[in-house]
Formats: sequence, C-alpha cells, structure tokens
Amino acid sequence: MASIYDESGVAVPVTVIEAGPCVVVQRKTSDKEGYEAVQLGYGDQKEQRLNKPALGHLKKAGVSAKRVLREFTVDADTELNEGDSIDASVFDGVNYVDVIATGKGRGFQGVVKRHGFGGGRASHGGGWTRRPGSIGMCEFPARVFKGKKMPGQMGGKRVTTQNLKVVQVRADENLILVKGSIPGANGGIVVIKEALKKK
Repeated sequence: MASIYDESGVAVPVTVIEAGPCVVVQRKTSDKEGYEAVQLGYGDQKEQRLNKPALGHLKKAGVSAKRVLREFTVDADTELNEGDSIDASVFDGVNYVDVIATGKGRGFQGVVKRHGFGGGRASHGGGWTRRPGSIGMCEFPARVFKGKKMPGQMGGKRVTTQNLKVVQVRADENLILVKGSIPGANGGIVVIKEALKKK
C-alpha cells in the first residue's frame, strides 16, 4: 500500500496493483465449448516448472510459459484472439472495481480471534478466559447445531472486496491504484473485475 494526494490535496490510502500484461491463451466460443469466454495468462514462468499438457496448451496459442491462467466470461462480439495482449488501459474510464484474491492464512485459531467472542471473565472464579462457553443443549436437541461458530482453520480462503474506487490508471506502467486495501499478502495473485453492484 501507499498514499497519494488527490486534486484537493487530501492524502488517499491506495493499493498499487500490477494489472498486466495478460496474454490471451484461449478463446472459447459457444459453438465449440458452449459458452463465451477468454483464458488469460499472466507472469512469465520457467518451462521446466510446467508439465507437458500445460506446455502444449500454451504453445498451441503461440504463448510462452505463464505462471497463472484465469478464465473470464466475455460477450460474443468481443474482438479478442489467441496471442492478443491486454494491459491496464482496459480500466480507463472504470470508476469502481471488485478485487478477488486468496486471503492471508491465519492457521488454527480460537473463537476469540476467529469469530470475535468476548471470552469469560478475567477474575472471580474465571479460568476459561478465551473459551467459547456452552455450545449445545442437554436433553433437547441433545446435539450441537451445524454451523456453530467454533475454533478451527482461519483464513486462506477466496475473498472478494467490492466497490473499490479506482484512483489512478497508469497504463504505461500497467499499474492500477485503488482506494483502500485488498485481500491477500504482498505479491499475491488477484483478479480485477469491473464492479458488479456499483456503476
């Protein structure tokens, strides 16, 4: 993250995202695959790190080895063919975006950290400061309901942050600056889409 100044001189916290260049690896059509989509490849990779089927798939499109492949639905009249390159300039004129990524993994955590429970008292016969307390009833229904908030694996899941304002698009550097934070660790892979709920 960083901060920049807007037109009125106010410091705005932003996240700098490298958005490209992405290469079209495959163009899927409703005639052949049954739906309209485009598969994009991002980030150069050593060939020996990919298996033979993946290398053949990329060489068929005339594309060098890529680190990440992602698929996006498009309209039937979209002019994108295998080998075409897409950069950050596609976000020119877009005001809000949704960012999808894998959130940071926190490991196995208790209910206080994972779900924000209050925990027990710290004095006068306590002794269960960070425990969940009672989790079920005795005679009826004599079981613990499904979905009960309990300790367990926290983080490391797909997270979508919606309606992030696009502050700047630096097409020459393939950078997009969005207001606020995005999920995941520094250097992680993210998917950027035009905002679904905010135009």
